[in-house]
Amino acid sequence: MIVEVRTSERVDIVDVTSDVAETIPAETDDGICTVYVPHTTAGVIVNEHESRLLSDVERALERLVPRDEEYGHNVIDDNADAHVRATLLGESATIPVVDGDLALGTWQSILFVDCDGPRTRRLRISVVDG
Repeated sequence: MIVEVRTSERVDIVDVTSDVAETIPAETDDGICTVYVPHTTAGVIVNEHESRLLSDVERALERLVPRDEEYGHNVIDDNADAHVRATLLGESATIPVVDGDLALGTWQSILFVDCDGPRTRRLRISVVDG
């Protein structure tokens, strides 16, 4: 299943939890759901969707991988920082499915992190019934 995500900023964090939940087939009781981003400048994380925390994540990414640093890849696309940030975030998250629902913790959400937006991106969702 493919889910499209539109971002509006260069670094943008979008809660995709409900989009992912909608892809779980009705006949699935227990299993696993993998959310995978097939892009090299974006990632998927599971964490709290709280505006101050999201700002903290964005600031931490900037501190760890500054945009204005000199990177070799910038001669090609001028987005090396986005590639390195995506490497740190990871390209997928796997969430258990219990009784047909995502078994996320109380404050957990599935967050798509675009490091080179704004763009329209795709998430590939796979659900395995177990």
